[in-house]
Amino acid sequence: MFKRLWNFFWRPSLRWAGGLLVVGGGIGALLMWAVFSRTLDYTNSTEFCVSCHEMGDNVYKEYQKTAHFRSNSGVRAECADCHVAKSLGPKLLAKVMAAKDLWGHITGVIDTREKFENHRLAMAESVWRKMESTDSRECRSCHVFTAMTIENQKPGCEDATHRSSQRQ
Repeated sequence: MFKRLWNFFWRPSLRWAGGLLVVGGGIGALLMWAVFSRTLDYTNSTEFCVSCHEMGDNVYKEYQKTAHFRSNSGVRAECADCHVAKSLGPKLLAKVMAAKDLWGHITGVIDTREKFENHRLAMAESVWRKMESTDSRECRSCHVFTAMTIENQKPGCEDATHRSSQRQ
């Protein structure tokens, strides 16, 4: 009996080896997906976004003074709410585009407040172009024009509201 057990483990049949390969591969794929998903979640956190001093020392302090950070309703928009799409394809594209900021950090292009301020307009224009090309998709995940009281909106919002109502 011991010899049969020994042979079972050291000379498995093709059926057992194939089954083990499929099951092991499936478990490995699930583990890899879990790690990938968890990594995406972490890199979408505001904690991660402000961990580099360019964001923490510059835009995070400004963000803390806005209605997106502190509102009467207690709702807070985090970095990813405005800068990362919810669906997987656009989310991955946003991650690839964010690598540009990481590259600027590593190469020292935006590593001081002065350098950051010198590149700030170009970075903002890039975000604005993205917002325009996606019709402010990330904003619309929270802001619904049909639920707004138009008279209470700041001047200039009427154009966006009009464009939005024409599409619906």
